[in-house]
Amino acid sequence: MYDYLLGGKDHYTVDAEAAEQALAPFPLLRTAARENRAFLGRAVRHLVRETGIRQFLDLGSGLPTAENVHQVAQQVDPSARVVYVDNDPIVLVHGSALLARDAHTAVIQGDIRRPREVLDDPQVRGLLDLSKPLAVLAVAVLHFVGDEEDPEGIVRVLREAVAPGSHFILSHATADLAPEAAMGVQRAYRAQGVPLTLRDKERFTGFFDGLTLIEPGVRVVSDWRNDEVPESQRPDHADVSWYGGIGRLD
Repeated sequence: MYDYLLGGKDHYTVDAEAAEQALAPFPLLRTAARENRAFLGRAVRHLVRETGIRQFLDLGSGLPTAENVHQVAQQVDPSARVVYVDNDPIVLVHGSALLARDAHTAVIQGDIRRPREVLDDPQVRGLLDLSKPLAVLAVAVLHFVGDEEDPEGIVRVLREAVAPGSHFILSHATADLAPEAAMGVQRAYRAQGVPLTLRDKERFTGFFDGLTLIEPGVRVVSDWRNDEVPESQRPDHADVSWYGGIGRLD
């Protein structure tokens, strides 16, 4: 569905149909998805250029396609290493084929809801050095983890497993800014069997507990370190309805 919203070609008819159901109450969902994707790129570039991070664990990644983590990071440093993690077996098959010639990337089948299994995966251990700082990404994925699945606990397990100096890039959809439209999207997703749970800014900020938020803190993704687009030309916050930020483990 996310690929469809981004205008990609790596999805099935059922994904497109489900995404169209979500677009009905919130036609600007494509804008939100694109702004979130742009935030991902800016966040990765910041870490590679400013912090020395050269290894990335991307949880709930979907298919590695244009302007994904490995492409953004390797534009700055071709030696940057990335492991993509997704629970969809189709991602494993197609992603592995797409990245077959890139020795610095891997795709594994894993579930963010079982973080210890992800961390213990041989490919993760083989490509990433968990004794050194890395970036953990949970971008546009924690809102698919229900409250009963303890999303804060998932982030805590990951935080406790990585080295000081590691960074967490997180983003999350919200109903704070356009409540009626956003809740319509949540209902549409759930009707298609997708367990979307929107959360407010305070709850999302709580995912960074134990981390130091880097400037400018939690922001609507279209505003996070967005020097590329003048503020007057950015979409309204209500049209984005997505928070993002980066936390550092000291």
